[in-house]
Amino acid sequence: MASKIAVMGDEDTVVGFKFGGIKDGYIITNKEEAKKTFENLIKEKDIIIITENIADKLRSEINKISEEPLPIIIEIPDKTGPSKKTVDPMRELVKKVIGVEMIK
Repeated sequence: MASKIAVMGDEDTVVGFKFGGIKDGYIITNKEEAKKTFENLIKEKDIIIITENIADKLRSEINKISEEPLPIIIEIPDKTGPSKKTVDPMRELVKKVIGVEMIK
């Protein structure tokens, strides 16, 4: 059975997830590569883990598919730490999935 989870990110992030058991990892080095990989993964995977820096480059594509139940896009910080955002994607994901907004 094929894995339904993939990770996209810098080399350190992808290698770390591979050590954790995620088989499908894609090291991304530029925007074009990110877009092509993302377009392929949304057709095949149920969960896509993506670093915030790469997700920022694909924001319009991510926003388009975020209305659909699958795939679930999980944005994580890379080795440089979290990026500054006005909207927390994890908060929005929880709100979408369970219908309740988290309060800080």
